[in-house]
Amino acid sequence: MWRAGRVLTVAERSTVRFCSSNPLKPSNSSSSFPRPQAEKQRRKREREKAILSSQHNAQDQAKWTEKEAVAYTAHTPPGIKKDTSLPFPSSYSPDYVESSWYQWWEKEGYFSPEQHEKLTHAVDRTFSLCIPPPNVTGTLHLGHALTVAVEDALVRWRRMQGCRVLWVPGCDHAGIATQSVVERRLLREQGKQRQDFTREEFLQEVWRWKNEKGEEIYHQLRRLGASLDWQRACFTMDPAFSRAVTEAFVRLCDSGLVYRSEALINWSCALQSAISDIEVDSKELSGQTMLSVPGYEHKVEFGTMVTFAYPVEDYNGEVAVSTTRPETMLGDVAVAVHPDDPRYQAVHGKQCRHPFTNRLMPIITDPMVDMQLGTGAVKVTPAHDHTDFLLSQRHSLPRITVIGEDGTMNSHCGQWLEGVKRFDARQRVVDALTERKLFRGKKDHSMALPICSRSGDIIEPLLKKQWFVRCGKMAKKAIQVSLTSEQIFHLNTSKSEVCNVIDWCISRQLWWGHQIPAYQVELPDSPAKQEEWVWGRSEEEARQRAAVKYGVKPEAISLTQDPDVLDTWFSSGLFPFAMLGWPQQTADLQHFYPNSILETGSDLIFFWVARMVMLGVELTDQLPFKQVLFHSLVRDKHGRKMSKSLGNVIDPLDVIHGISLERLQEKVKEGNLDPREQAVAMEAQKKDFPKGIPQCGTDALRFALCSHKMQGEDISLSISQVLSCRHFCNKMWQTLRFTLGALGDGTLHPLSSMDRWICSRLYSTVVQCEQNFEAYELHTVTSALYSFWVHSLCDVYLVRNVHTLQQQCGNRARQVACSVLYHCVSTSLTLLSPFMPFITEELWQRLQPFRPQTAPAAASLSLQPYPTSSQLAHWHFPEEERDFLLVQEVIRVARSLRAQCGITKEKPASESFYCFLSLCLRNSNQNSGHYYLTKVPAQIREQVDSKVSTAQELKNIEDQLKVLQQTQTAE
Repeated sequence: MWRAGRVLTVAERSTVRFCSSNPLKPSNSSSSFPRPQAEKQRRKREREKAILSSQHNAQDQAKWTEKEAVAYTAHTPPGIKKDTSLPFPSSYSPDYVESSWYQWWEKEGYFSPEQHEKLTHAVDRTFSLCIPPPNVTGTLHLGHALTVAVEDALVRWRRMQGCRVLWVPGCDHAGIATQSVVERRLLREQGKQRQDFTREEFLQEVWRWKNEKGEEIYHQLRRLGASLDWQRACFTMDPAFSRAVTEAFVRLCDSGLVYRSEALINWSCALQSAISDIEVDSKELSGQTMLSVPGYEHKVEFGTMVTFAYPVEDYNGEVAVSTTRPETMLGDVAVAVHPDDPRYQAVHGKQCRHPFTNRLMPIITDPMVDMQLGTGAVKVTPAHDHTDFLLSQRHSLPRITVIGEDGTMNSHCGQWLEGVKRFDARQRVVDALTERKLFRGKKDHSMALPICSRSGDIIEPLLKKQWFVRCGKMAKKAIQVSLTSEQIFHLNTSKSEVCNVIDWCISRQLWWGHQIPAYQVELPDSPAKQEEWVWGRSEEEARQRAAVKYGVKPEAISLTQDPDVLDTWFSSGLFPFAMLGWPQQTADLQHFYPNSILETGSDLIFFWVARMVMLGVELTDQLPFKQVLFHSLVRDKHGRKMSKSLGNVIDPLDVIHGISLERLQEKVKEGNLDPREQAVAMEAQKKDFPKGIPQCGTDALRFALCSHKMQGEDISLSISQVLSCRHFCNKMWQTLRFTLGALGDGTLHPLSSMDRWICSRLYSTVVQCEQNFEAYELHTVTSALYSFWVHSLCDVYLVRNVHTLQQQCGNRARQVACSVLYHCVSTSLTLLSPFMPFITEELWQRLQPFRPQTAPAAASLSLQPYPTSSQLAHWHFPEEERDFLLVQEVIRVARSLRAQCGITKEKPASESFYCFLSLCLRNSNQNSGHYYLTKVPAQIREQVDSKVSTAQELKNIEDQLKVLQQTQTAE
């Protein structure tokens, strides 16, 4: 059983051990003993508890000499290569290992595509991609860390293969999110609202905030080891990028793909702006529910359906309608019934009288009406309901807006409701209906309530004139290009879904963002009966366009630019080509477009990926990337979506450096959460991190993230998994300490079957890495690398050859063992480098003085050629690998038995132990060894002496038992 978190002493370095099963995921080996699910969960909880508790005490266990402590804390000037000739510290420390390397890599230009010309193994291939630009509003979370870990692994792998690599960093200006943060800050610090400033003054405040906070994300990316080309960093509000946004809008307008129209939009009364679909959360209600709404002192009731009656004009009867929003009945313009509903045949074509406005409303028939819902008759409010808006288009109905942008009832409602908040008006309307004896009851009703994710406000469908993009036409063109192109493009959705996507509202009523380059035209001596608009790359260009369009002199025209800004997703949709200098035909655009791949979260298919595809095809006539790789969402260990209000959003730097519970709670208080949400978040933190988060390091975090299958179920990440990877880092550290102590001169010529076996295992591991990197199955790559280092190199080869490697004399066997060991360790470090760049660089640099003189090496492991199977094919010995399976089975069963029988140095194994082992091995292929190990081990041990004859029949494993005896002696 693996002892978590144990720090090995110098004396123990020759017997480096690790767990017999991968801590990152359960083993799928057919030889594993089956356990009940409850037992597995119990063992998992105990293992996590052991990992966490041992890690919190790790610093107390570590005993460093004074010289080692100096080496750990030695300061290296930024950009200077770390001195790896200093003494090798006895314990692994992420702080020491991960210091200085990144600054050196960056200063030397190793992340630039121009470095390609200096590579001795350069190939004529290009690999380019952009980082999904995070919002400049705050800090990265573990979801971003997954993106970075995956993309950087691919980038470093391709760079080591000799490709010309460009990975562009960037940040999104995040219009609504950024403006909201700055507005809250100004209100908190100065007691002022946005409207207390001019637009220019407010934007200065936003830029000031951005310059203070914007570098924090770039610091996080560097700390995560992301090998980005920082000279090409791109912000979506940079002047060059802004020019690209303006160019795209003008071209789309000229093509008729952008138009201005009046339509229903998602409106946030709290933000006073239209918002995108991705900023709308749907809250499922099963019935009556009281919810807190911004701007209301008391909770508001939702999840009920109110029924009231409309008297039918010139008819002795009424039509009862049901609604979840009685306050909107002031904007009703009709009542709709299904044409086949027998209950309403007599009122087809008649009219109802509105009880408060005295307006006559037609009773229309339409098959869209659900006869089973409510009374089967529905009120039609086109200005506040998407379905009703479609009905108004089909039946030429008027549209009356009764709720204003601030969420209060307007003058169309009459003086008794004008200025009243919409949800306060709800009860007033119900009371008035009751007074007029038109109220027919209320009942619970399950529904989906749209909520603004930014403000927590209830979304109000609002009728406004806005700018829209015709998505259907663009989507069809994108699909046609993808069918005729050699590029590989995958979307996890059907073509019909893409083509039938609704038009996209790109207007936002904000000040922070790209102001829409469209201008309202005022002509001399012309009554303003209808809006007239022109667009242009500048106001002067727009004026010239207006002069031509209306046949007047430019100086006679008055232009007013639309105060709205473009949706953030519009500018981010241009990122793959705008970051390379489009619309200018730059060298970067010619060399690196289309991007080789897009890697992002699966939740952004429609909101970002599809829009990039449509805009890319329309504006560049090419798909913006050749491949799309989606990863799953990162959830907490309980499977919950990460949310600030739950307190489970984790800053990756807090995992890398470690953080106390007290500091975690301080960070919640420093945020912008509502006091009630603060309490929920802090309570969740106390439960999940009672002792805070222990230090794990960057390499461990990256390796843990990449060890999960990217496509499929969401990733539930626990800190104990990351700590398991930190222990793997310590395993690597101790292995190299032993290796450096054993190395000498020698040429690699494997002699023994053990040497040939380990070289062949390394070859097979390289094959697995090749195949699964190409398939983007990174979890399989990490599993193969972990298995080779721990189970083959450490658990078998080092243990078997420990005495040979420790001999002082330079005999042939020791020379060969040292050569094989150097070959395995150096190659493994190179294979692991894309996932764990810091520790592999540190260890590889320390290994270089022992490099054979004939073996060329790059200045940095990040530029070293990635191992290929073709280079190692002469070390493939399949017979040794096949024959050694039984040896591994002997060792596996022996270790399990040793734990069961309590065998120690003080209590050595008896002859009957080996007989018992033989019996277990004989049945291990059928997993019946599980019977011997867990069911009646005591009875078997008592009777094992009588079964010697049976054990003696297994003559074919005599050599393997000798290996086992030697292994136990060494341990």
